[in-house]
Amino acid sequence: MYFVPMMQRPLSTKQPIEKDEMLFAGAIALETARPMNNIETLARTMLASINPNLTVVKFQTFDAQIAGRFTDERMIARLTMLFGALALLLATIGLYGVTAYTVVRRTSEIGIRMALGAERGSVIVMVMRGAIIQTVLGLAIGIPVALLCVRFVKAQLYDITGADAAVLASAILTLALAACVAGLIPARRAASLEPQAALRHE
Repeated sequence: MYFVPMMQRPLSTKQPIEKDEMLFAGAIALETARPMNNIETLARTMLASINPNLTVVKFQTFDAQIAGRFTDERMIARLTMLFGALALLLATIGLYGVTAYTVVRRTSEIGIRMALGAERGSVIVMVMRGAIIQTVLGLAIGIPVALLCVRFVKAQLYDITGADAAVLASAILTLALAACVAGLIPARRAASLEPQAALRHE
């Protein structure tokens, strides 16, 4: 540790001394051999013992300084997650609407099938098959597009070398689960129809 003299104020200086940043130490870096929870208290106590007039304006750990540098990036990441969740919700609602509309249009057909002895489980499978086919077609288009976009995005993000298989698999499973939920509700409703009522439906 060593001390250097602070800059002296020229006699021609008109700025108030309390606003003269030349007379203040800009920053002091403290390094410890191991993590310490009370480092801020110890630092303030040590500085006060050296000179009671020393005022600590702001005390930050190295992690806090790094986190402060990425405030905008963190906000963009959170907004991206929010928009992704909204897109997933809209896709689920859309698939539910299409499946429910298909069930309504095929109500008479479902009634005939059930009147001829079709089980409710087979009706559920029939309706779910349509929802799953639409989901598979969407994934067949979306996965190559996502892999293609990684080539352009990795140049903008730190430590991104390619598509993460775990993240891609979790996204596929999430979409598949959302599709199953969206298709299962109309499928159960179709399976609960009474054949007589379904046959009279126009």
